[in-house]
Amino acid sequence: MSHVGVGPRAVVRSAAFLTAGALAVTVLTGCGGTDEAGKPLAGQDIAEAARDRVADGGTLRWAVDAVPDTLNTFQADADAATTTVAQATLPSMYRLDATGRPQRNADYLESAKVVETEPKQVVLYKLNQQAVWSDGREIGAADFAAQWRALSGKDSAYWTARNAGYDRIEKVERGDNDLEVKVTFSRPYADWRSLFSPLYPKDVMGSPDSFNDGARRKLKVSAGPFKVKEVDRKEKDVVLTRNPRWWGEPAKLDKIVLHAVPRDKRVDALADGTVDLAPIDPAGARRITGAAQGNAGPLHGPGSGRTETEALRAWGTAHGFDKEAADSERGLKKLRKAMAEWHMREQQLRGFEVRKSFEPAYTQLALNGSEGPLADERVRRAVARALNRKELAELVLKPLGLPAVPVGSHLALSGQAAYADNSGALGDQDTGEAQALLADAGWVPGGPVEEPKKAEKAAGGKGRKADDGNDGDQSEGGDDGTYIVGEDDKAPRETDRDAEEARGARDGQDEKPSGRHGEDGGRHLAQDGLHGGAPGAYAPKGTAAPAGAGPRALAKDGKPLSLRFVVPSGSGSETLRAVADRIAKMLDRVGIRTEITKVADDSYFKDHIAAGQYDLALYSWPASAYPATDARPVYAKPVPAADGSLTVEQNYTRVGTDQVDQLFDQAIGTLDEDEARDLLRKADSRIWAAAGSIPLYQRPELTAARKDLVNAGAFGFRTPVYEDMGFLKKGAKVSASPTKG
Repeated sequence: MSHVGVGPRAVVRSAAFLTAGALAVTVLTGCGGTDEAGKPLAGQDIAEAARDRVADGGTLRWAVDAVPDTLNTFQADADAATTTVAQATLPSMYRLDATGRPQRNADYLESAKVVETEPKQVVLYKLNQQAVWSDGREIGAADFAAQWRALSGKDSAYWTARNAGYDRIEKVERGDNDLEVKVTFSRPYADWRSLFSPLYPKDVMGSPDSFNDGARRKLKVSAGPFKVKEVDRKEKDVVLTRNPRWWGEPAKLDKIVLHAVPRDKRVDALADGTVDLAPIDPAGARRITGAAQGNAGPLHGPGSGRTETEALRAWGTAHGFDKEAADSERGLKKLRKAMAEWHMREQQLRGFEVRKSFEPAYTQLALNGSEGPLADERVRRAVARALNRKELAELVLKPLGLPAVPVGSHLALSGQAAYADNSGALGDQDTGEAQALLADAGWVPGGPVEEPKKAEKAAGGKGRKADDGNDGDQSEGGDDGTYIVGEDDKAPRETDRDAEEARGARDGQDEKPSGRHGEDGGRHLAQDGLHGGAPGAYAPKGTAAPAGAGPRALAKDGKPLSLRFVVPSGSGSETLRAVADRIAKMLDRVGIRTEITKVADDSYFKDHIAAGQYDLALYSWPASAYPATDARPVYAKPVPAADGSLTVEQNYTRVGTDQVDQLFDQAIGTLDEDEARDLLRKADSRIWAAAGSIPLYQRPELTAARKDLVNAGAFGFRTPVYEDMGFLKKGAKVSASPTKG
């Protein structure tokens, strides 16, 4: 599913996808006397095995989306593969446990604690005395100081993607000995554990030239269980080998090869032995599961009981051959050969299994509040209250056998410290209430409607011409990829529900956001204050629902209420499109029409989401262990720029409030962890009330792995332990013995 972003905070929260809805409760506190974080919805699935059951040696071939453009996680073009390399080769002071919470990494750190708070916050790090770089030099204060200077934001010659946290440091110095590092902050910083993970050597961070270029194609010095041997762009490989100077538990594997394989080619890559481990989509998972169960043969399923020609024709049609391919002896011969090769690959797949959990990320429905109907909070809240989030979660997760629980927070996921279900600040799904909110906003059924100009299409903040060929909006069927729910014959019917649920098992890819963007915008009512309840979350008392509460088109000032719903058109995005179709039907029930427009995957985020050219969109965000730092730019109130545009940072919905900004500032500035957690939960309640984005479901994580590969797979929240990965010894079995977290 994922044009997902980077791992542990590698680049400004770079991943993309969330969703939305509402639950009950009218209080807006977001805090309570008991811990509301709960437990992760699913644990990791990695075929966990004790180290003594893992063979020494071997090569793990691991599918990734692309060979990374840089090995420096602090640069804007870093990606998930960049993070994987960093995790395996560089120091990290903290790593995440199974609940997504940071834990001290004992391989590098004996202790770290706040030793002073007045007059300034001081953190003292005591390093593991065995910790050395691969060139033999001790890891120490010089490395910490070089990273701080590079990422502080004070020197623009460093091409950094982010400086959050480092900009609060006043100085870094040696402690009482070479194993102590003393960090003094100019302002209190709650998320200090987020810093120096990963930690690069001073040779990389010491100058702008070395930072900008020194670690893009190679990493000469490392300090993890593995080191970078080579980056081979021709073969599409990043080769990691054991680090002979590693002082921790020795790596079980001789080598890890990260090999770039397109998502739609991964199952075949598994079958032909190109890779041993690969994130896959639901269609691939079904294929591997079917092969393992022995029911993936070419004459099983739809072909069973048919003549050979009928079976071949059915198989060929399903696998992209022309319908006439079986009409001649030559065509039949070609089909038989292709089917035999396919059957052989399916046999090879029986050596693999699907490991599943949840990614530390969630999919949301984004509502562009910059202008148009969604600039009115009442309309945004009406959209939210029209949604049945439970139904949407079931559409995606039930076919995969994963818990279909809607996400209740924008800032954390179930099990993480900051999590609490604050969706009650907006309200549960309620068709009547949604219609009342629309009526209060002036949208009424049956009003006069001016015919729109044919050359224009609504596109979020600004219109786009229908004949604009730059979006890649053409669908495979030859039309422009657009249909209007409630009006066009191409809209999905209620009777299509079963077919949609079947399609829901196919997962899609999401684009990832990066960088900053400016855009025009308008006033947002949520900033006007919250007193007990959410103003506008419920229609004023006495407001009647529109007469004839069916899905009649609504209009205001001669204009129909129609929202442009942008979705990616790629073959890996079936799930997102199925979710969009279901949302469109829910909105149609309250009188909101949606114009669903399919756009090319490579333009989906850059040209539509980031540029503000949409009304509704589905994309995802990762759930950070440090939401006070990482989530703030996502929900910060847009700020006017000198040229009259808006600086939106990563707030692509353009919806923000002063209260939310203040709560984030307070949370990041307190060293009381309980207080910081409660402030974040309050902020989340207000984000729900503003209805700029609606979290829907946690993203499924599906990974295909060789059956004898252990301590690798669907990792969930937990940071992978690379030195424990390997292949089972002959005769050994997977045990419940935990690896270190």
